[in-house]
Amino acid sequence: VQLVESGGGLVQAGGSLRLSCAASGLTFSRYAMSWYRQAPGKGRELVATATSTGGTTNYADSVKGRFTISRDSVKNTVYLQMNSLKPEDTAVYYCRADRSEFKTTYWGQGTQVTVSS
Repeated sequence: VQLVESGGGLVQAGGSLRLSCAASGLTFSRYAMSWYRQAPGKGRELVATATSTGGTTNYADSVKGRFTISRDSVKNTVYLQMNSLKPEDTAVYYCRADRSEFKTTYWGQGTQVTVSS
């Protein structure tokens, strides 16, 4: 199984980025997909999650109204559209796949997002 994130980078405050996470080696439609982030010196926190069908999404309060998670079942890819970025959004962003009935979890390697003020 591989989860490969891309799309991170350096952006000014107020700007936008779209992260992608391409999944392979798993049945994508059976997995809930999430984005987490970890800022320097802090623990990893949940940013957004989408159920296996994509019918339900949830967001951390800190990103509601600014970030949107979506998934493409043809490309086996989950996206995180990030708008109105703030310096406090600076972190390494990780993709995660979960299949709860088998208690199976996979992580990507992470992609750095840096927001300058």
